[in-house]
Amino acid sequence: MAIKRLDEFLEASQQKDLTDGMFELESPYMLEVRLDGRLWTKAGAMVARSGEIRFTRQGLLEQGLGTLLKKAVSGEGMALMKAEGKGRLYLADSGKEITLLRLENEAIFVNGNDVLAFEDGIENKITMMRKMAGIMAGGLFNIRLSGSGVVAVASHFRPMTLRVSAAAGPVFTDPNATVAWSGNLTPEIVTDISFKTLIGRASGESFQMRFAGEGWVVVQPYEEVMFQGGG
Repeated sequence: MAIKRLDEFLEASQQKDLTDGMFELESPYMLEVRLDGRLWTKAGAMVARSGEIRFTRQGLLEQGLGTLLKKAVSGEGMALMKAEGKGRLYLADSGKEITLLRLENEAIFVNGNDVLAFEDGIENKITMMRKMAGIMAGGLFNIRLSGSGVVAVASHFRPMTLRVSAAAGPVFTDPNATVAWSGNLTPEIVTDISFKTLIGRASGESFQMRFAGEGWVVVQPYEEVMFQGGG
């Protein structure tokens, strides 16, 4: 890598305003938010800010007792923060690639680890995968985002979308590589003891998500958290 003079580095890396919108990607891995009101972010995602911005953890009873119980089980990986005020907010998540999605009266499910931020008008609800109560690892809980507004999703490397159709048959994905899926799909958890177990990458059962119907599912080329069997 070529050595740069200090002024060259500062010029190349300085913050830039290329659009007038609320959300702008400073790089594939850094999101700038021009905040004037309220925003929801993943806890711990802020790397810098300017202006008058206050942060508050999402209220425990803000979305009902059911959500409170799910938060108690899912832990800090699902924690959301309210950012309120006026200023600039810079968000990132462990060097993940950030994708900005605009929902127009639509709904999507996103892995709880992969939600970076979303506009205040977007409704969020924690959902739990059925038949997985004994597995306490990443991917067990997801967030349903619905309404109209912008959602920022973070993934390890560039994600890929697979179409799901009745004609082509079901699509199976690794839960640890599954980032998001369309709001009309309800995945089923299935087990396969013949693949990963036999090649030595896991001990015990290997869990997969089965998507059937009409819709889409997004996967990343990375297994974020290995599933563990519960007691």
